[in-house]
Amino acid sequence: MKLTNSQLRFDARRERASVLIIVLWVCIGLVSIALYFANTMTYELRASDNRVSGIMADQAIEGAARYVSLVLLNYATNGAMPDSSQFKCEAVPVGDAKFWLIGRDPNEGNSTEPYFGLVDEGGKLNLNNVSTNVFQFLPNITSDFADAIMDWRGTNGVVSLDYTSLGYAPKYAPFETVDELRLVYGATVDMLAGEDLNRNGVLDTNEKDLNSNGELDPGLFEYVTVYTREPNFHADGSSLTNVNTASESKIRSLLQGAGVSTSYVPRLIATNAYARPYKGIFGFVLRCKNSNMSSDDFARIANDVKTSTNTYFRGRVNVNTACSDVLTALFMGMNVDEQTAISAAQTLITYRQQNPNNLGSIAWVIDALGTSSSVVTALAGGDFVTTHSFQFTADIAAVGPFGRGYRRVKFIFDMSDGSPKILYRQDLSRLGWALGEKARQTLVATDTQ
Repeated sequence: MKLTNSQLRFDARRERASVLIIVLWVCIGLVSIALYFANTMTYELRASDNRVSGIMADQAIEGAARYVSLVLLNYATNGAMPDSSQFKCEAVPVGDAKFWLIGRDPNEGNSTEPYFGLVDEGGKLNLNNVSTNVFQFLPNITSDFADAIMDWRGTNGVVSLDYTSLGYAPKYAPFETVDELRLVYGATVDMLAGEDLNRNGVLDTNEKDLNSNGELDPGLFEYVTVYTREPNFHADGSSLTNVNTASESKIRSLLQGAGVSTSYVPRLIATNAYARPYKGIFGFVLRCKNSNMSSDDFARIANDVKTSTNTYFRGRVNVNTACSDVLTALFMGMNVDEQTAISAAQTLITYRQQNPNNLGSIAWVIDALGTSSSVVTALAGGDFVTTHSFQFTADIAAVGPFGRGYRRVKFIFDMSDGSPKILYRQDLSRLGWALGEKARQTLVATDTQ
């Protein structure tokens, strides 16, 4: 059949239309491929940005550690706890990165936002020095687990627990780190971390309030340390006056040199059930107070006296910074009844808040509780407390530009030899965001500007 001219023209147009459709599909395919690779490169670029931000955050943390060393060198001399107002600790710029020092609120406020500053290790109980009697009174801790801690650190090789099922044996030696508690028989996450899974000192929105009390209930990690060590000598290496062995003339010279009346000397050197030998500094303080020495006068000699010949003393608790749970456990461990211990701990916390400038010597504890307090009597029976701190935690979190590359590292600094040394370093980035919602919103707002 012969096609007409009109039919031939129609077929030609149809062929041209088919080619156009094919070309359009090819173009769409090429555009799709281009968009796909462009999108992939966008993700690659973001990944690169995050990597660079992470590196910058890492370097910010290194710079922050050096900054903390300088802060301690300037403000942590003679066992003083640096006040957060003396240095920068929140969103501190290091180039395009920023760092924060995650601390603990000394007023024990029930905030939903982290407190920023250093953490005093001296306000905690030392795992290697405290007895079962004290550990068992900490929140969420059973007496069995307190016994297990004693077994783990015991040096006699005798253990009452079967570690066979765990695949390892007890250490039979002192704890080297707090995280070593994870290896102790019976340890659980709830017991060690409590509700504070990211260990920033506040109950974050993603953390469960297990007992629905609206407050953070931390675990054992919050209350214990292994680092506390207090030098029993002056910062320049010279000896302190041992009030247990010093002669009358030596005590008299000490008081005269500090501008304190020497009329106290006869009572201070007396040997009876209430005086020498003093079992610790607190016993000497109580003797001074019972001799009508004022707290101001005692503060003048407080840093010049000792009651033992030890070069260092380990395990004292700093009553200037210890939380109420630590103080309560300490008092109950000395056979003080629970209600009295709780009341005394809260009294000390309140006194600290109301008299921040009167905490120079341990005599303030007696001013707060009174000489007749059963807690004061118990404290005088040993060497349990101090007002000095020489070990500090710098829990440093950092981000790079636009809040990316979050990193977090904990450092333990030691000042007991006069200069800052890093004893321990632990990466805590895996615990997740610890800077609170306010910091996150601020960084997000900055990123969108």
